[in-house]
Amino acid sequence: MPPDETNLIDLPGGDPAVRMGVFAALFLTFAALEAVYPRRNRTSSRPVRWYSNLGLTFLNSLSHRFIFPVLGIEMALICAERGWGFLNDHETPYAVAFIASVVVLDLVVYLQHVVFHHVPWLWRLHRVHHADVDLDASSGIRFHVLESIISMCIKLGAIAVIGPPAMAALFFEILLNGAAMFNHANMRIPLGIDRILRWLIVTPDMHRVHHSVITDEMNSNYGFNLPWWDRIFGTYRAQPAEGHTGMTIGLDRFRSIKDQHLFQLLIQPFRAKPTDAE
Repeated sequence: MPPDETNLIDLPGGDPAVRMGVFAALFLTFAALEAVYPRRNRTSSRPVRWYSNLGLTFLNSLSHRFIFPVLGIEMALICAERGWGFLNDHETPYAVAFIASVVVLDLVVYLQHVVFHHVPWLWRLHRVHHADVDLDASSGIRFHVLESIISMCIKLGAIAVIGPPAMAALFFEILLNGAAMFNHANMRIPLGIDRILRWLIVTPDMHRVHHSVITDEMNSNYGFNLPWWDRIFGTYRAQPAEGHTGMTIGLDRFRSIKDQHLFQLLIQPFRAKPTDAE
């Protein structure tokens, strides 16, 4: 039987404090694994990067609470109550609706990611994420505040159209955040295991290619969670040309330690022309 989805707090994991606890536990787990099994040597100051990346995450959470009357899970509850969205308008078995919602929301994130790379003014915002000169779990939650606001608008619109079960929206939120931290982690996974895993989820080695300074590699492997979209739409690249330990991560024009400070990340979209990914 599906859970009671009439109240946010009634949902398993619906309490914001529980979700924050899960987020913190995942971040600390991946950070610990990076320390024990690193894939690459660091090239920049981790304290500077962490205070900036986590600072952006804090500002993003704050902006969502001030700007949006509801967030994703609350939107799903409203849609269920008012019959909005395709799945609420069509009788669908709960398990089918749950799985379909997660898959379609993941496709929306993939398509959004592609668009942010190829529309110049959106790239100005998204390049804050790509300007990280090292990758670790904190990179997965490093996004400019304006990009985060636009992403939330897209997510709310997608939920209104799809009409997913509230538990599916909650599961997708946790899954997306956890997967983003996982696939940005500087974590060594045995190559044989990686070859199997990347058919099921985007792995760190798969996503690292996307953060190359080489434009063709940067414009590949857009997936954050499910790895299938890159294969289906022809944007999959198995390995970087220079290898994972030899490749250069980031953007050439934003490589100094000054560029990694929080204030510089906030003003970066307004500093130069958005030509890096064109």
